[in-house]
Amino acid sequence: MISVDNLAVEFGGSTLFENVSFQINEKDRIALMGKNGAGKSTLLKILAGVRQPSRGSVSAPKGTVIAYLPQHLMTEDGRTVFEEASQAFSELFAMEQEIDELNKQLAERTDYESDSYMELIERVSTLSEKFYSIDNTNYEEDVEKTLLGLGFLRDDFQKPTSEFSGGWRMRIELAKLLLRKPDVILLDEPTNHLDIESIQWLEDFLINSSKAVVVISHDRAFVDNITTRTIEVTMGRIYDYKAKYSHYLELRKERREQQQKAYDEQQKMIAETKEFIERFKGTYSKTLQVQSRVKMLEKLELVEVDEEDTSALRLKFPPSPRSGSYPVMVEGLKKAYGDHVVFDNVHLTIERGDKIAFVGKNGEGKSTLVKCIMNEIKYEGSLKLGHNVQIGYFAQNAASLLNEDLTVFQTIDDIAQGDIRNKIKDLLGAFMFGGENSTKKVKVLSGGERTRLALLKLLLEPVNLLILDEPTNHLDLKTKDILKSALKDFDGTLIVVSHDRDFLDGLVDKVYEFGNKKVVEHLETIYGFLQKKKMSNLKDLEK
Repeated sequence: MISVDNLAVEFGGSTLFENVSFQINEKDRIALMGKNGAGKSTLLKILAGVRQPSRGSVSAPKGTVIAYLPQHLMTEDGRTVFEEASQAFSELFAMEQEIDELNKQLAERTDYESDSYMELIERVSTLSEKFYSIDNTNYEEDVEKTLLGLGFLRDDFQKPTSEFSGGWRMRIELAKLLLRKPDVILLDEPTNHLDIESIQWLEDFLINSSKAVVVISHDRAFVDNITTRTIEVTMGRIYDYKAKYSHYLELRKERREQQQKAYDEQQKMIAETKEFIERFKGTYSKTLQVQSRVKMLEKLELVEVDEEDTSALRLKFPPSPRSGSYPVMVEGLKKAYGDHVVFDNVHLTIERGDKIAFVGKNGEGKSTLVKCIMNEIKYEGSLKLGHNVQIGYFAQNAASLLNEDLTVFQTIDDIAQGDIRNKIKDLLGAFMFGGENSTKKVKVLSGGERTRLALLKLLLEPVNLLILDEPTNHLDLKTKDILKSALKDFDGTLIVVSHDRDFLDGLVDKVYEFGNKKVVEHLETIYGFLQKKKMSNLKDLEK
């Protein structure tokens, strides 16, 4: 369907990748993987046609519809949510309008025998044939179904897009993209702003209703559920695996082991050849053999071992000061903004050592309850913190609260105490701020880098109640693994607000579900909770 031939991209003298060739076939669901900076997003932009390669070409059959969702986008203001989503059909609307205008002209003209009148008739019949061959009779129903699937309520449909946050605007763009029924869907981090239910809906859509998909995502469960092929971008080239992400990891490990073995054998051969040349270079009887081996070394194609990112360290939180048995006790809690009730009559008791997930659709009060615990907003009812509770808090906007004038090193150096001070450089390396990166000012860091730095700050402060609000947005898989491992070993109490199932899996043992102005406790893991929800949804359908 799409053919990629000998692509190369160069930036100011350095090559990002070259000689990249592959095909995207109908029904392919491809994960584009590789470490940050390898060129994944650049490759996706070239496939979308929004960026040109330095060399090479991308070709597709005429009429192929390619839809692209970038990481960062802005929905236009001035339309309602329903109107903006309906823009997916703007070409059809324009076609319909043109047919109406042409028919009006035909009705007004009387030069029935003229060439221009015949051309008009031909244009109308061609357009009409094209228009009626496209089934758009149910477009309003399709728009409604897609918006509801992505988490919008019917009440939202007529609200202006300007009333919605960046995450919700991104869903409107996703709705427009899916409604175009594209032949190829290109998605760059689509799950960053979606809650668990919306992610599941998107997964079902991509698996059952889409043609070809290429996705970049740090949500491992999402990638594993939807993809059947993995293309890795590394060291300026690609490796194409007919395998989903988890299987690709095993195959990649085998490939690197084989490369290492071939590399070691070649290095041994080179060393032996150089030793032979050195020993016999002045010996007349061996002149031809020496020359032959010198030429062989000159022509030798060196085996390369793909870079393995070994900057990861096992991070540990400092030991927690002991808190009381019940760090958070909530009775009859209510929060409302005017007439809008976020939640009411919430009762919950969090015990020391609990590891809890707050889950639910966006806007159901997860972050609001966190703000009540942090005493950042007023509420009705009772909320008490236990004895000696010391809170470490990662807010969704934590990255923007860093001092922009400090360097990365200064940010960490200012709060590190005790033995950890000797390990600052190792810590910075583990969070990919090694070498020159530690001298960068915070103001020049990307969103992902700021998030990593804000999390690293949190790792250094001795606390016994950790509250993390969407900590994994903008984090790559490796950094998420480092953080998850540290949180598993954390000996205090943990509350995580997250829609990242893979991150929560094996980390939390209790789930609080937010919805319908209530908070319901589930004493199980995240996958136990999800299986239960799917069952109850099916029973609801049967009713």
